[in-house]
Amino acid sequence: MLATDYLSFYFPAIVGWKHHVVSVLIVAGIAWINVRGIQMVGIVSTMMSVFVLVVVAALCAVAAMKWQHNPFTPMVPPRVPPFQVFGVGLALGLWLYSGYEQVSNVAEEVENPQRNYPIALAIVVPLSVATYFLPTMFSLAALGDWQKWHTGYFSDAALLIGGRWLGFAMTIAALITNLSLLNATVLTSTRMPSTMAEDGYLPAAFSARHPRYGTPWIAIIVSSIICALLAQKTMVQLLTVYVWLRIGVTVLTVLSSLQLRATQPDLARPFRIPWGRAGMLYVIFAPLAMSVVALAGSDPFARKWGPVPLVLGPVVYFVLRTIRKENTSEKI
Repeated sequence: MLATDYLSFYFPAIVGWKHHVVSVLIVAGIAWINVRGIQMVGIVSTMMSVFVLVVVAALCAVAAMKWQHNPFTPMVPPRVPPFQVFGVGLALGLWLYSGYEQVSNVAEEVENPQRNYPIALAIVVPLSVATYFLPTMFSLAALGDWQKWHTGYFSDAALLIGGRWLGFAMTIAALITNLSLLNATVLTSTRMPSTMAEDGYLPAAFSARHPRYGTPWIAIIVSSIICALLAQKTMVQLLTVYVWLRIGVTVLTVLSSLQLRATQPDLARPFRIPWGRAGMLYVIFAPLAMSVVALAGSDPFARKWGPVPLVLGPVVYFVLRTIRKENTSEKI
């Protein structure tokens, strides 16, 4: 996982099986925070975000004073098909900016979500764009070494630009960023299997609540174990397969909004897609178009393994639905 990649920058011995062990320990720590509840997750995430923003601002300021190169040259790496570059870049963008719809999974644990969600998104989305774009642009402008960029290179860039203090701070910030991402992912993803268990699609154990914190602790632990197992793969492999799954979720989400508007047009809605039919068409076709490009431009590993979970998903759903119907019939 990326957090361990950044740790290995200062601890080169973290390789091979040691890399995976450290990743498992990190996942276990995040699982413990999530078992403690959404308040604990929020406090930890806020502290992490403040530290990251301070370090990113410092990098941008120092790099801006050393601007020597055009950060947008070349737009496409030499001898690489432009479509492939765009497809991989789009896949990365989908990963970086995906997941916002998952905040609905914890809406019942948030005070006044109809008011607070739009405010939070209005603040977080621009900050996310700035946090990704600005340090990359300023670092490339100062160093002009786009060929050397790889997973975890922000630490190298900060070291070259500002010396050891900035390199160390950026390593910690990058580590914290990935911890914060994992923290939020575990929070939002674990409520789904808990709800499915309550509806009878998964074993009842997944809906079990912690006696003290009231969190779906079994679902959190099982999801964390899956994350620990996946940590054996590289970031690029996981990213490209993840994009297939993310696209599947996105397509189902936008199509469900179309069906809901058609079948229940008068239903009271805290949120409603604006601009009538034009707005609805945009919300549906824009993600679909991006999805097609991202899948067409994905790497061979993604094209080989990405469709597997998409095909297995409907099969597992119908199996679980059949089991649920049988259980319901037996109770009756």
